[in-house]
Amino acid sequence: MLATHFESEMPKISRWQIKPVAEIPAEFTQTLQQLTGCAGHYAAQLLWQRGIHHPAEVAGFLSPDAYKPTSPSEFGQEMEWAIARLQQAALADEKVAIWGDFDADGITATAVLWEGLGQIFSQNQQLTYYIPNRLLESHGLAIAGMQALADAGYRLIITCDTGSTNLEEIKCAQGLGLDLIITDHHTLAAERPAVTALINPRSLPVNHPLATLSGVAVAYKLVEALYQRRQLNPPEHLLDLVAIGLIADLVELTGDCRYLAQRGIARLQQNLTTEQPARPGVARLLELCRKSGDRPTDISFGLGPRINAISRIYGDARIGVELLTSRKVERCYQLAEAAELANTRRKALQRDVVRQVRNRLDRIDLSTTQVIVLSDPQWAIGILGLVAAQIAQEYGRPTILLNTQEGEEGNSTQPLARGSARSVNQIDLYQLVKEQEHLLYRFGGHPYAAGLSLPVENVPMFAEAINRQLRQQFDIGTVSSPTQQADLTVTVAELGKELFRELKLLEPYGIGNPTPRLLIRQGWFRQVRNRNIQDWRGRKVRYIKTEFELWDDSVNKGFPGVWWEHYSDEVPEGRCDAIVELDFNTYEKRYETRLITVQPSESAEMAIALPSVNWLLDKRGTGDDSLSDSLPPTKVLYMNHCPSTWNTLKTWFQQAIEEQKTLIMTYCCPSQRPASEIWQSLVGIAKYLSRIGQTVTRTQLTEKLEIGNQTLERGLDSLKSLGFAVETEQETLSITWNPEIEQVDSDTASNPETEQFLAAIREEQFRRQYFCSVPLSTLQLVAHQMMQTQTGQATSS
Repeated sequence: MLATHFESEMPKISRWQIKPVAEIPAEFTQTLQQLTGCAGHYAAQLLWQRGIHHPAEVAGFLSPDAYKPTSPSEFGQEMEWAIARLQQAALADEKVAIWGDFDADGITATAVLWEGLGQIFSQNQQLTYYIPNRLLESHGLAIAGMQALADAGYRLIITCDTGSTNLEEIKCAQGLGLDLIITDHHTLAAERPAVTALINPRSLPVNHPLATLSGVAVAYKLVEALYQRRQLNPPEHLLDLVAIGLIADLVELTGDCRYLAQRGIARLQQNLTTEQPARPGVARLLELCRKSGDRPTDISFGLGPRINAISRIYGDARIGVELLTSRKVERCYQLAEAAELANTRRKALQRDVVRQVRNRLDRIDLSTTQVIVLSDPQWAIGILGLVAAQIAQEYGRPTILLNTQEGEEGNSTQPLARGSARSVNQIDLYQLVKEQEHLLYRFGGHPYAAGLSLPVENVPMFAEAINRQLRQQFDIGTVSSPTQQADLTVTVAELGKELFRELKLLEPYGIGNPTPRLLIRQGWFRQVRNRNIQDWRGRKVRYIKTEFELWDDSVNKGFPGVWWEHYSDEVPEGRCDAIVELDFNTYEKRYETRLITVQPSESAEMAIALPSVNWLLDKRGTGDDSLSDSLPPTKVLYMNHCPSTWNTLKTWFQQAIEEQKTLIMTYCCPSQRPASEIWQSLVGIAKYLSRIGQTVTRTQLTEKLEIGNQTLERGLDSLKSLGFAVETEQETLSITWNPEIEQVDSDTASNPETEQFLAAIREEQFRRQYFCSVPLSTLQLVAHQMMQTQTGQATSS
């Protein structure tokens, strides 16, 4: 029996919940069949699961033509006050400013007001817009910005997606002689602030059809009301912008939100079906992300991340408004390509910070942690919300990540930590943070996401207090056990056009109507392979995906699929249960699955109770190779070097299993030296060795350059292409100087061999970073499968 002296506190494997098959009345199914012309068995199950139980509700849910949209007059007196003030400004030729926000909802809301009000107020003369810089400022109104607008002669500010709780700034606006119309969808203050109008769906009953509007949808309702008053045609040309903001902001797509998203998507796809698109910037973005614009996923996985990336990387979100509203084709192409490059950079930053957060969590006792609160002065503020969301889902805990780089904000004279919070498991994060308001400088948001800033010195107190509060409200088992849900159980044979058609009937998907997840039982994978994605210029992006074929007993041909941000070695061998989403790849013109999670089929409860691999100890990055008890050295293996392949790792696992030893992973992440610097070092070493006439071993070179043997071979080939003579005798290398090398500039990758060497370095570094941060639970699963395989082989023999 192997010794047990360490138990990992890494995140638990998620539990699976399979929704039962409901018995649906025949009348309901018949109504669906009449409306859609398809069998509708699976669509009926999904509608029933999602609370659509009456045949009369089905038509309005499936088709916007059958839904009666709600009048903006439902906002009552607040809307009347807003329209009256805008009419007054138009008559008096007043200067009007739009105050926006820097996320996709805020950018599209600003674009809707800019374009919508631009029909009444002269753009850049009477009408302007202001958006805070994401990297320098926080969400919401700011006194300095309002002062600048007042000095420039503006007398009316219309906010979008912000402003409801900026009480101090609202009071300042009064002193500056500024009138405010607030359009927002975030939490309201306890008392109505002294503004001209406050249009916020949170003032409506929770079941009102306008109650879930996002910032861009509220802005649209204001424009719609103004156009009605002035007897103009409805502003339907703005609906594609509304759809982008709605879906990118992850609001609940019910009531008018669903209607507006459906109408907007129908208009959005027109950008690629006409020779002269109404929005050339949107058309170019769709081309760059290889989307057609007819699916909500084209926004959530395509347009939305790219629009958000503008402020996350550049800080200034104003180019996002120009990208969405400009009609200058060449300029729009420039802006779209800038957004695409920003998104590529965002992916790299996000991956790096996720790795750092996971490394930090390796050293935290998660059994006593209800809310993850971490801070760092180097973390890029723009991507902390994305990382927090990823960590919250992975670890099953609300997550708050903060940047503590010294800086000031607004009227604060103290260094502030700024960052983002994301929730999980239906926990109201906004209320949780609000309870600690006395420790904060500013915060805002909604139950699932929030932004906040607080004095740096308050961060430890805040972390302790919010953990204590959640511990008192919830059982830790409820908080820390993420759940994967499957809506339908299907076979591989059922995947494809007909099922996709049924699932597409319920689009757009989002909160309240999530993308259906399909359970495939007793399947297996073939043709499993890794691939790095490429950017729009065809360059490799360090962002991995695994492609595969999914099989089960119902087919004689596999069904294609992808698993994003996972290596092929993570796909289990043998029979598996998999939860997938069905999609249509418009670029490759094929139906495919998107793998969500997978588990071996031999135990249906594997997700809940995975056997412990107690001989595998994780001390990566700690610098600590000590044991908590006195195991004899003969019973221990130390893994000091970071692997770059699963095969290397499995070799260590195999040795530990066969020798009945405890394997301690003590390796640290190697330094991420630029590939060009490693190349220069190799050239310098080669010149030096040739000059002094000495040899070198492969081990000496790989350790000096921090690369593996395969990558070193690429480097030696590159040296040969430059005129070096490299002779090999077992482990020893002899490198001979060629005087012509004096003319070679080692700073550039001027030939294919050198380019391949640089690419090999980057790929190896990426893989080593992965093995520094891969969760212990994943490693334990691989080790457990190896133990089972070995046990099975021993039994059969």
